[in-house]
Amino acid sequence: METLTHILNGFAVCLQPINLWYTFLGVFMGTIIGVLPGIGPSAGIALLIPVTFGMNPTSALIMMAGIYYGTKYGGSTTSILIRTPGEAASVMTSIDGYEMAKNGRAGAALAVSAIGSFIAGTLGVVALTLFAVPLTSMALKFGPAEYFTLMVFAMTAVASLAGASPAKGMLSTVLGLIIATIGIDLQSGQPRFVMGVPEFQDGVGFVTVVVGLFAVSEVFRGMEGLYQGTAAPMLKIKGKLWLTRDEWMRSIGPIWRGGVIGFIIGVLPGAGGTIASILSYTTEKRLSKHPEEFGKGAIEGVAGPESANNSDTAGAMVPLLSLGVPGGGATAVLLGAFIMYGIQPGPLLFQSRPDLVWGLIDSMYIGNVMLLILNLPLIGIFVRLLYIPAGILYPLIVAISVIGAYAINGSMTDLYLILFFGVVGYVFDKVDIPVAPLVLSLVLGGMMEQSFRQAMTISGGNPKIFVNSGITVTLIALSVISVLTPFILARFKAFRNAPLAETD
Repeated sequence: METLTHILNGFAVCLQPINLWYTFLGVFMGTIIGVLPGIGPSAGIALLIPVTFGMNPTSALIMMAGIYYGTKYGGSTTSILIRTPGEAASVMTSIDGYEMAKNGRAGAALAVSAIGSFIAGTLGVVALTLFAVPLTSMALKFGPAEYFTLMVFAMTAVASLAGASPAKGMLSTVLGLIIATIGIDLQSGQPRFVMGVPEFQDGVGFVTVVVGLFAVSEVFRGMEGLYQGTAAPMLKIKGKLWLTRDEWMRSIGPIWRGGVIGFIIGVLPGAGGTIASILSYTTEKRLSKHPEEFGKGAIEGVAGPESANNSDTAGAMVPLLSLGVPGGGATAVLLGAFIMYGIQPGPLLFQSRPDLVWGLIDSMYIGNVMLLILNLPLIGIFVRLLYIPAGILYPLIVAISVIGAYAINGSMTDLYLILFFGVVGYVFDKVDIPVAPLVLSLVLGGMMEQSFRQAMTISGGNPKIFVNSGITVTLIALSVISVLTPFILARFKAFRNAPLAETD
């Protein structure tokens, strides 16, 4: 009853006109930031912190949280329409979302993204409301060894399922890990593989790589098609800008499963929406009756990852509010905002400032409704981008990509890297090497290395630490299964078809 009272008081706080305005302002700006590749929620929140100085802390935090989960809605737009994911968590959406757009179902892809985000986001907030404090005990069980094995599982799952050849997926993963080692070694402070380029000391940025591999390489392929006369000048939208009955039925399961996966992964500090979207995508591909459709425009490949990506934001608020531990870059900036206002997140926060905590949590219910109302009418406008002639669309894609990447560091080196990775993405497409494992291993590589080193330091160099808990053993077993499953299935299929071939 005490919790119910706090929830009702939280709605009284977030439904105040001024807080409703800041909720709308946050989700609206978050949507715009999500549409623009290269900015992301961390930068959007950081830019607003000086502006909010002197504001009521509850109103300011409600607005910044709105930006956080609002970017998840906007991030799917460019992933689906122009194959340009603005952050790592949107990479999985771009795989099938862009293929759906090419097949004339961009409206359905955007619709299921918005609806899945709303349902899973609301599911995540309900779970946050009910389990915020109890679930912190689960998060505390994850140490460096558990995080390392979790990331190994995430990367092996994608590498084995992305593309027709598991070996090529593994190759892409290894290349991503190699790129992730470029920069300053955090343990020794020594530069690694910088090749005399000062800008490489900070590593190779995610946005630079993803813009090159996805956006610029797509421009190269489009230009090749126009030159050879094999590509249509513009994409055509087929049918209604909505889901068919069959698409609805195929999306319901992925949305709910993605919501659960996203929230659970979000609770783990440091895991984030990237791993959540990966696990959701691989789960849907394993459960699907038609796994061959994935990568060619399967609506489950959009509904699942987008749902997990949005539910993750609610899960990430659990360790932030209950333990004062940020789960990623955006929540780290939010933690800084809390501290700026003299508020220390942690177990005592629920007792000392229940109005702020529950007002913030309940504002996420309101914000998700606002985002759904805001995004659904825009679907018809967004899909009109696909009617832009290729001669205008391709330069527009390059301009958006270059501006977003250059604005981060203001470095010409980043522009050269975009061109380089654009060529790499084009070559990968020609030889059928998937790019998603490379991007995801680049994102997770640094965290994976640090977790490994921390685990080995704790154990005094004894690798047995990776098999000392049930969690690590389970994750290692799942990683082995992920690697072996495609080979076993291929052998089984060959064995099953062998008698038929002999009979013919």
